[in-house]
Amino acid sequence: MYTVDRRKMITDRRKNKRDRRNKGLFSSVLWLNAKTVGLALGVLSGVGLFIATNWLNIKGGSQPVGPNLQLLGQYFIGYRISFMGSFIGFAYGFAMGTLSGASIAWIYNKIVALRNRPLRGSS
Repeated sequence: MYTVDRRKMITDRRKNKRDRRNKGLFSSVLWLNAKTVGLALGVLSGVGLFIATNWLNIKGGSQPVGPNLQLLGQYFIGYRISFMGSFIGFAYGFAMGTLSGASIAWIYNKIVALRNRPLRGSS
């Protein structure tokens, strides 16, 4: 009899501890690391532009190669549909992706900070 009560008490104590931990877990908000998000988006953008440029370069054909992708040369100085242009495109894609990712994470963190600040007059 004593053993059953003791087991129940230990089980209840563990359950209460687990509930407190989960309450803290679900009430907190995920903060983004701007450098990490920027780096990840930069690598994805750079590799994407690198692969797209080389894909069009390999595809070739008798028609003009990638007229839409060639328009990036208007914004990215030195970029064109060639093997060397794919490296220039990677650098531009990495730079633009990094700046975009860091900006998105920074704005997200600012919005989270505004939503989680305590209201005036409340304790």
